[in-house]
Amino acid sequence: MDFKDCIKFANETPLCYLSTVDGDQPRVRPLGIWFADNSGFYFLIVSGKKDMYHQLQANNKVEGCFFQPGEAAVHHEYGKKPLESVSPMMRVAGKVEFVDDPELKKKALEDRPILKKLGMTFDDPRLIIFRIAKGEAYFWTRETSLEPKKFIKFGD
Repeated sequence: MDFKDCIKFANETPLCYLSTVDGDQPRVRPLGIWFADNSGFYFLIVSGKKDMYHQLQANNKVEGCFFQPGEAAVHHEYGKKPLESVSPMMRVAGKVEFVDDPELKKKALEDRPILKKLGMTFDDPRLIIFRIAKGEAYFWTRETSLEPKKFIKFGD
């Protein structure tokens, strides 16, 4: 596997559980990924007042988990029967970079019409774009959980 597999997996998995650090306390939340490409994993937030924004400014190290629930996971009732397999996931760790690019913000407005409904424009300071541009990723399944991690490095 290589970084192209990471990009594909992220783009096919709209929800990422992203962890930040608040002082010495880890915080995790579900966050929709905007897109991934050769330059990284892109996310949007719509307010600089959010705790997550301040946490990222104080400590830009993050880890995200992209999980693709498969049929076994969706139909499993915890404690009722054992899972035969667990759906794949990809973990990505790296440092966040804030991106202040008017063209990218225009693209965000086109890709996410809800932003326009909120009254945002490409120069709205509430529209914050960040990406994980450099770091490492690995894939995990139940079947491979005891094997050594096969890290995929990305970025410069």
